[in-house]
Amino acid sequence: MRFSPSRSSRPALPARRHATPVFVSRQLPAALAAWLAMSAPGAAMAQSAGQSAAQPAADAQLDPVVVTATRTVQPLTEALPHTTVVTQQDIVNSQAIDLRSLLRTQAGVEFAANGGLGANTSLFMRGANSNQTLILIDGVRISAVSSGTAQLSNILPDQIDHIEIVRGNVSALYGSDAIGGVVQIFTKSGAGQAPAANAQIEYGSNNTRQGTVGYGGQVGDTSFNITGSAVKTDGFSAINAAQWNGDNPAKAKKGIGPNPNDNPYDNKSVSGQVKHRFTSDWDAGVTAYYSKSKLSYDTTTGKPTDVWWMNSELYTVSAFVNGKFTRDWTTHFKVAQSGDNSENTLNGLFNSNFNTRNRQYTWQNEYALAPTHKLLFGTEYAQQEFSSNTYGAPGRNIVSVFGGYDGRLGKHQLQLNVRNDHYSDFGSQASYFAGYGYSVTEAFKLIANASNAFRAPTFNELYYPNYGQPGIQPERAKSVELGAQYSTDSAGLLRVTAFETRYDNLITAALQPSGLFLAQNINKAKVQGIEASWRARLMGTDVGASVTFQNPVDEQSNTQLLRRARRHAAFDVGRQFGAFRLGGEWIVSSARLDSGSRTLGGYGIVNLTARYNIDKQWFVAARVENLFDKNYQLAYPYNTQGRAGFITLGWRQ
Repeated sequence: MRFSPSRSSRPALPARRHATPVFVSRQLPAALAAWLAMSAPGAAMAQSAGQSAAQPAADAQLDPVVVTATRTVQPLTEALPHTTVVTQQDIVNSQAIDLRSLLRTQAGVEFAANGGLGANTSLFMRGANSNQTLILIDGVRISAVSSGTAQLSNILPDQIDHIEIVRGNVSALYGSDAIGGVVQIFTKSGAGQAPAANAQIEYGSNNTRQGTVGYGGQVGDTSFNITGSAVKTDGFSAINAAQWNGDNPAKAKKGIGPNPNDNPYDNKSVSGQVKHRFTSDWDAGVTAYYSKSKLSYDTTTGKPTDVWWMNSELYTVSAFVNGKFTRDWTTHFKVAQSGDNSENTLNGLFNSNFNTRNRQYTWQNEYALAPTHKLLFGTEYAQQEFSSNTYGAPGRNIVSVFGGYDGRLGKHQLQLNVRNDHYSDFGSQASYFAGYGYSVTEAFKLIANASNAFRAPTFNELYYPNYGQPGIQPERAKSVELGAQYSTDSAGLLRVTAFETRYDNLITAALQPSGLFLAQNINKAKVQGIEASWRARLMGTDVGASVTFQNPVDEQSNTQLLRRARRHAAFDVGRQFGAFRLGGEWIVSSARLDSGSRTLGGYGIVNLTARYNIDKQWFVAARVENLFDKNYQLAYPYNTQGRAGFITLGWRQ
């Protein structure tokens, strides 16, 4: 079967985060009908409805349709923000066991992890902090209001249909947290498929076991899907005890340090969708996702005999209606709720809990001025509630209005978006996005974008005892981009983007005369860089590459931002040989700084995959993780997975 990955936290705060396509072909005439079908109301709004489009045959030369870059349907090649898609076929080919393994090859994306499978995992996109990238599941926010980060380690690929990744400031579309960009996860649906079941079991290193069952499809005007999965592993010791004890001999001598035992992890997840088309213009449905996990984790502040456990729940549920008021006016209504709950225990006794509930009400509209000119307008209302035994916090209400224009005139393409978010605790924040594209030829396009964004203070930063400050204001960022895109059927899709983002009013822990570290808006940062993504099929071989050169600088101290590399890249290749498919990926990163002026060394790891289709229903697959047993760290002093192997047996109707 497959193997592990990992979560990161502010040392002063409690453990974990709470401490601080339908697809469009450019060749086949039949695909034109699919595109027109997607442009119809109901089918069109995959993002608002939380739906994923029908999956095409794996060998077709198809161009994904995306919704996250504009909140409306468009071909991937038309997206002005740098956008990539992890398709269902990509997920199957990768055999990734968790979200970090699935996304670590994406341009501009880095991770830090506090141990193995299930451990606290932080995502850094374009050098932005982990709480400055917005994570959505079927259009629903899932970040905890205490930390501002999401339970990335508890979202398993078995539940995912596809993922859209938009880089750069898009607060004008989504409000707070979208400084680094947006990662939108779409759970599986049955749209456009005959009803069928599937199942698979896995086994691998560290006694890792996983099982998945699912059933979904479309019957008449109703599509549905339900998928359940479970994973369990004995894991490995999260903290490198020898390294930590060697760096802290005085504390080790006093009996203070991490527990050297392995850290097990157990996760059970389920997702479901139902959608019904009532007329050619109106449809409605519901989506849901639920994950329950139990993780053993390590700390360095107690005794080596301490046993810490964290029980976590993550869920989303939404109901939606899509329709047309007139031939040109399409509307979408959505009501959603998400929850992020965790409870920590020490040596079998309750220690702390942190619970978030988000409610979200959205009304979005598109009005077609002409075939290639569209207006976007809508409003959102959000309620954020928090409870904990550590501290209390009032609820937060957010009223938002947004509008935009997306159009093309000849070789010129324009995207304009504005948004205002009014927070009950600190007032209004306005954001904009302006993008321009010029098609030099049918294949080659030049792109320029300018935008600003903000991040609302987390409840930790506002109310956490001896750290939070109720007067804290939102962080702000401004970004400019210049890019070029080349896309043909033979060469695939290549996108290169140069960007600069400047951060103001950053919230940091500042030392006070009293000796306390309190949250204050005093920091500034700047990230300049160039990123490139490429995916193609060359002579029957699937190839992909991503390269990022960046300079993430803390302007207060003139040092490199922690846990962010100046250079990182990934290359992957896969090819079908009859019933066999062989693949591999190479992931490299330069050195990164960590807390305490430590340097985490650069690394390169190689992963291999293989799959054999026994017949039309049965298959067997295998994966080797970290083939050359590279010893590396994503966060000090936490271990990462060494060489590991996994095997899968699967069945589908």
